[in-house]
Amino acid sequence: MADERPAAAPSTPSPGAKPASPAGGLPEDLYGGLRRLAGVGYQLRAAVRAGDRFLALDATDDHNTGVWLISCALALAEDVKTELDGLARSWKPRPTEAAIASALHRLRTRAHQLHAAARAADHFLDQDSSEDRSTGSWLVACALGLAEKLAGETEDLASAMKRATGDGAATDAGAARRPAPAVASTLRGVTVQ
Repeated sequence: MADERPAAAPSTPSPGAKPASPAGGLPEDLYGGLRRLAGVGYQLRAAVRAGDRFLALDATDDHNTGVWLISCALALAEDVKTELDGLARSWKPRPTEAAIASALHRLRTRAHQLHAAARAADHFLDQDSSEDRSTGSWLVACALGLAEKLAGETEDLASAMKRATGDGAATDAGAARRPAPAVASTLRGVTVQ
């Protein structure tokens, strides 16, 4: 006898729904976007660090290389800032995700600070006076500190999101040694609340 039950229609998400991620119901674009931005953040940090090193050298070619690296860092900082703003605007947190929303807000602030420091450094390094170039060098050091924090905090937030849902616990080598963390835990010395 043939089964006369109606076949279940494939479920399709509503047009405004965000796809769930492996990170326990968080939007795929938020988790994946943060992972990708952490990688870009490390590239940004490397560009600023290399620019800082080249700017400290005496040769004109080295100075020019440093200036170009800071220009590259400025473009990366613009991308990170814009994408973090887009992620924050498109994601509507539930009340239980207040800690993630707060951490994302701090990342956006850090990204805007980094963009401003890189933009100002790029401007001052192009000037002719030694005082302006000195100001540019100090701004590069400021941008480097911000880039290090941004890259680490972005990676930490993405990892905390995954661990908080329990999905990443099996794949995280250190998870067996740690108690099940909440997003409001301290990560790399930065409190994510």
